[in-house]
Amino acid sequence: MPFIIFALLAVGFLLFNMVKILAEWEKGVVLRLGRSVGMRGPGLIILIPFIEKLYRVDLRMVTMDVPSQDVITQDNISMKVNAVVYFRVTNPEEAITKVAEYYFATSQLAQTTLRSVLGQFQMDEILEHRDKINLRLQEILDKQTEPWGIKVSMVEVKNIDLPKEMQSAMARQAEAERERRAKVISAEGELQRAEKLAEASRKLAESPSALQLAYMQTLTEIAGEGTRTIIFPLPMDLVKPFVQMEK
Repeated sequence: MPFIIFALLAVGFLLFNMVKILAEWEKGVVLRLGRSVGMRGPGLIILIPFIEKLYRVDLRMVTMDVPSQDVITQDNISMKVNAVVYFRVTNPEEAITKVAEYYFATSQLAQTTLRSVLGQFQMDEILEHRDKINLRLQEILDKQTEPWGIKVSMVEVKNIDLPKEMQSAMARQAEAERERRAKVISAEGELQRAEKLAEASRKLAESPSALQLAYMQTLTEIAGEGTRTIIFPLPMDLVKPFVQMEK
């Protein structure tokens, strides 16, 4: 009886080491006596016990969060920046044989590259041209990880944390910019108003009857307001002779 139990355990142990099942999104890198003999899977895999060893590699797109990094910009402003990297393994054999723990290696490379690239830009460029920075990060990471059998598809800068002093300065700058725009708009409105008034005065000067009609229209509007006091606009033509007499 003990012999049968031992035999069953031995057979089960052999089957456990011989038979492997890989999912649809997995590839297996097989090492035979320490040497790579290629990739297998997905599906049922039969291994030689104690001679071959299987390493599973996930081929799906991986979303890796890059922790916040302390970055000093080109104009000597300190900020914290984090990002997210999207990559996948395109060559499982190279990912296993060319680098130890490809996920950890890619994460460390992404952190150092993020600090290095952002340090080459000024703060305003980082805030305004994220697409350009994302593309540059993706190109550098993709080139560096290509020998590892990894394809970096996209890099996105997520959050940019500025010091409170810098946030206050930017708020004051934005407020001053809004005030400047408001004054410019007001000045443009006054200029347009003056131009329209000048054009209207020229039109009225060409036609005395039009001037009289405008005068009567003004009186009608004043009377319609229900006020007890009515101010009559006095045409300058009536006052002009008296002014000349005084001179």
